[in-house]
Amino acid sequence: MMEFSHKSVLLNECIDALAIRPDGIYLDGTLGGAGHSLEIIRRLRTGKLIGVDRDESALEAARARLSQYAQNLITVHANFSEIDQILNSLGIDKIDGMLFDLGVSSPQLDEASRGFSYMHDAPLDMRMNRKDALSAFAVVNTWQYEELKRILYDYGEERYAPRIASAIVRERENTPIATTLELVQIIRGAMPQQALREKQHPAKRSFQAIRIAVNDELGSVERMMRSAIDRLHTNGRLAVITFHSLEDRIVKNAMKKASEGCTCPKSFPICICGKEPKAEVLTRKPILPSAQELEENPRARSAKLRVAQRR
Repeated sequence: MMEFSHKSVLLNECIDALAIRPDGIYLDGTLGGAGHSLEIIRRLRTGKLIGVDRDESALEAARARLSQYAQNLITVHANFSEIDQILNSLGIDKIDGMLFDLGVSSPQLDEASRGFSYMHDAPLDMRMNRKDALSAFAVVNTWQYEELKRILYDYGEERYAPRIASAIVRERENTPIATTLELVQIIRGAMPQQALREKQHPAKRSFQAIRIAVNDELGSVERMMRSAIDRLHTNGRLAVITFHSLEDRIVKNAMKKASEGCTCPKSFPICICGKEPKAEVLTRKPILPSAQELEENPRARSAKLRVAQRR
């Protein structure tokens, strides 16, 4: 079993944000190493924690870590975007709080065989749920040039996207690109010398882009944000940690939209749309990791926490 020793990001800030009640029902949509969940479930008496993860290895490790709180725990193997289906299957209408940590867990990145890392050789995979059909191998070897260029630009913010996409298409004409280090070499070969001298690993942005595409990470965030606030009780809290500007924009805009009331033109003398705010945004600006946390966990450096409360 994979050793899930992932260090939880913005842990105290998340727990404060959720305002946990001992008899409440809470959902951790990205259970991972159960660091956040452990602190939530410790605060429950008669309440329940629903732990969701698309990675069965994470669920297995979390059950072991939370075993002494088993009476308060429900685990679900699913994508966090499936909130409606998850709660409906449990016969639960509304809950008191939800937490989503959208970062890829450190064990997934560090276990070479999963194919997430550009530092170790492994089959091109990158699937968070190993039962999913789409893998990094399929993206790299079958997607057209324009689509590869788009994801490298949009998801990886890779300025050499055209060169890298061209190199991938050219190399795979001879033989399929099968491993992570094969792909790293192709990326290196496509980049100019000055880019290779940068502090950041030359393949980091491309690997991020492919991982996001393989796991439909942005689509999952959009679907989750469309459902989450509606499934909260009045005063229930939604806390979301993002690590990428595109994710953060989705979360920020969805919370803002949920907090808006009347959408009638200002020229209308009275409201005819009847739209009322669903939520209040509690974080005008995102909560960022402290200097101490960044020193202890450099992987937290791009983390942003946003919080909304159901009206």
